[in-house]
Amino acid sequence: MNDRFDLAVAEPKPLFWYGLPHGYQQLDLDPSPEGLDAVAQQIRELPEEFRDRADQVFRLYAVVLMKMRKHEVLGCALGVHPDDSGDAAMSVITVSSLPMPGVNPKAVLTKMLADSAGTGRDEGIRPVELPIGTGFLVESERKTVAPGVPPEGQDEPLEGTVWQGLVAVPDTASSSVITVQLVTGAVELADDYREVLLGTARTLSFTDPDAVEAESASGAGQGSTETVRSVFG
Repeated sequence: MNDRFDLAVAEPKPLFWYGLPHGYQQLDLDPSPEGLDAVAQQIRELPEEFRDRADQVFRLYAVVLMKMRKHEVLGCALGVHPDDSGDAAMSVITVSSLPMPGVNPKAVLTKMLADSAGTGRDEGIRPVELPIGTGFLVESERKTVAPGVPPEGQDEPLEGTVWQGLVAVPDTASSSVITVQLVTGAVELADDYREVLLGTARTLSFTDPDAVEAESASGAGQGSTETVRSVFG
C-alpha cells in the first residue's frame, strides 16, 4: 500500500482537514437527483451480464448514503488495493464529528481508556500520539451484512466478517470528537489497514492548509527564513 495522500476537506463546514491515502476515491455524499438518474441510466445500458451486479452496488450505495446522512458522516472514501494473491481488497474510510455539548470530550475518552484497561487489543482502547494531539484507537472484528444475493431458499441476508478500526480525537475547542474509521472485509490484512487508518489520522489538522501555504508565501516575500509546511506534504 502507498503512503501518498491527497488533500480532502470535511464538508460542509470545514472545521478540520484530513488527507486521503493513495488508492482512495472520495464519494459524493450529497449527489444531485440528476446525477443519480444519470448513474441509473448508465446501469440500464450495461450488458446484461454486468447489469445485475452494478444494480446491486448502486442500491447498496443508496442505502449506505442514507445511513451516513443519518449519522452525520462528513466524508467517505472507497479504496481498492491488490491483496497478496493479486485480487482486489476493498475498504471504506469514513470521517465524522460527534458533538458532545456540555462535556469535556478528552475526559470522556480518557475515562473509556481507563475502563478498558487490561482488555485485549482487539477489544480495548489504546492511546496513539498524533500531530494534532492524543487520539484513541479501538479495533475489532465483527459479523455484518454482506452485499449480494443469498442462495435460493435462504431468507437471511449474506453475512461476512469485517475488520473495523476507529481513531477518536477530542476537539475541546468545539466540544466534539473527530472520528476516523476504516472498515474492510480483508481481515487477513488488518495489520496493513491499521497503518492506513493511523496514517490518515496523522493528517488531521485544525489549520487550513491553504492558509498555511499563503502565510509561507507571504513570509518568503518578506525575506523571512522560517518555513511553514503543510501537514499534507
